[in-house]
Amino acid sequence: MARKFFGTDGIRGRTNSGVMTAATAMRVGQAAGTHFLRGDHRHRVVIGKDTRLSGYMMESALVAGFTSVGMDVVMTGPLPTPAIAMLTREMRADLGVMISASHNPFEDNGIKLFGPDGFKLSDEAEASIEALLEEQPQLVEPGHVGRARRIEDARGRYMHAVKQSIGSDVRFDGLKVVVDCANGAAYEVTPGAIWELGAEVIAMGVEPNGTNINDGVGSTSLAAIKARVVAEGADIGIALDGDADRLMVIDEKGETVDGDQIMAAIATRLHERGKLTGGGVVATVMSNLGLERYLAGIGLTLERTQVGDRHVLERMRSGGFNVGGEQSGHMILFDHATTGDGTVAALSVLSGLVRSGKRASELLRLFEPVPQLLKNVRYDDGAPLEQDSVQQAIAEAERELGGNGRLVIRPSGTEPVIRVMAEGDDAAQVELLVDRICDAVRAAS
Repeated sequence: MARKFFGTDGIRGRTNSGVMTAATAMRVGQAAGTHFLRGDHRHRVVIGKDTRLSGYMMESALVAGFTSVGMDVVMTGPLPTPAIAMLTREMRADLGVMISASHNPFEDNGIKLFGPDGFKLSDEAEASIEALLEEQPQLVEPGHVGRARRIEDARGRYMHAVKQSIGSDVRFDGLKVVVDCANGAAYEVTPGAIWELGAEVIAMGVEPNGTNINDGVGSTSLAAIKARVVAEGADIGIALDGDADRLMVIDEKGETVDGDQIMAAIATRLHERGKLTGGGVVATVMSNLGLERYLAGIGLTLERTQVGDRHVLERMRSGGFNVGGEQSGHMILFDHATTGDGTVAALSVLSGLVRSGKRASELLRLFEPVPQLLKNVRYDDGAPLEQDSVQQAIAEAERELGGNGRLVIRPSGTEPVIRVMAEGDDAAQVELLVDRICDAVRAAS
């Protein structure tokens, strides 16, 4: 069944348009609350948000929906997405909700749901909630309406938890760290946690005003933090996105370290200490071939999944892996979090700097990326990938690459775009093959 509300990562859209309205949010609260009403105990939902202006509106609407079907609500205020996952589990809540559109601009917002175990909902649970959204809500009697309250210790709980993710013997004294919080959900907790562990912290992107989230700062806008790291003579830069489930790192030279290199560094250190499980790392089809070759060289595997941290996490759970993520910066360290956690990953990287005594540029550049090129082709309608001419172009490109590269051609899940990616040892060949496939897609659409 086609989904009307849920996408690849919850419900997301432009505020006051389409599915992202206060009316929809109230219905989501009623439907999700109804789905998770089990037994006769007092049911509880934890609601967090990032710093978008529309977060107030969406939070109020969700509270109205949940309380109207008999759920008590605990509101945390601005906190990272992984903090809500953690608090849902630790507070024995029946459900967790994060109001955020992640790295999108402030005009967008979204609703992410977590089950009582702190994991994102299964496809089956989302389908059940979708069905309930189309029905009349089952409102409770006046005496059973839920209560709502704000808690003041949520930030402290999360900061304590993330600090426990590294050994008690590790301190960051002597490190100079630039921390860019994208004017988002982590603007207090991440600089605070790193400072409490002893580092000198230069914070940026920590002045949210409701409309400046991800605006020229954060993990998707790295120019500002690159310049700041160099200007300050910092040891490293940490860049998060709006809801802090994504991490990018800047080394002391001002160069970007992407998710593939971060995964390689963390997995290598755990492997050397005998603490890596699953025999390798889980990443998506977009991760660089250089990562796969590097891991193979030290006796580890790279398990690939579809794009999306949900798919990565599913494979990690089924295969017993404790390190996974995406090239774009979603880092899942399963020993410490049930979802991507940029702060936990950042502390792991900083711990590695301290333990190794190496510079960031040395510790975090363990392989040379294979030339990789991604281009997007927009189409009007139809299914151009199914056309014989496109399939022939893809087959010819695969033959030319032989065993020295990869092709990933897939439709976007959010817009009418075909994403064409190729990688191989010959950069000129990679560009030629990508352009050839793009031309075939354009001609067929």
